Amino acid sequence: MDLVSIGKMVAVVGLQGELLCKHGLGKKTDLAGVGVVMLQDRAGSQLPFFVETAKARSADELLLKLEGVNTREQATALLHRQVWLKREDFDKHAAGNAPISLLGFVVVEAGKPLGAIKEVIEQPHQLLVTIEMQGKEVLIPLHEESLLGIDKKKKQVAVRLPDGLLELYLG
Repeated sequence: MDLVSIGKMVAVVGLQGELLCKHGLGKKTDLAGVGVVMLQDRAGSQLPFFVETAKARSADELLLKLEGVNTREQATALLHRQVWLKREDFDKHAAGNAPISLLGFVVVEAGKPLGAIKEVIEQPHQLLVTIEMQGKEVLIPLHEESLLGIDKKKKQVAVRLPDGLLELYLG
């Protein structure tokens, strides 16, 4: 199953087990039509939870009530867990211009594919994307000097990397 991490549970709201999810979908959404979210368990795998209700609070916050989570204590046990959606649910609910929508795109430098984006890390002045090259994790900065363009049809991100950046990770 193709899953996409959208954020994590950051707070318990009220006494009935509602959780606040901080997400990177880039728009206000109530996840209409999404029946299941996956939460990362302690072992690093994902466990399914059925969605009872989902209410948008802002462009990056969502109030979730999950089936079987009915007390503050049960909800507290799920805090700080990563939240995942099936790829098709993610595609329906993510804004096209949200940085998280770059997941799966291939980073290309001088026409040469470097690797597919596995993670997007938002920072105040740039984005960092994680790719895998030669079995190693490589962080690629995306900002006005390094980002040449994004081709949504080809699912590619064209970059011009600083000299020596790849050698730091691979050398």
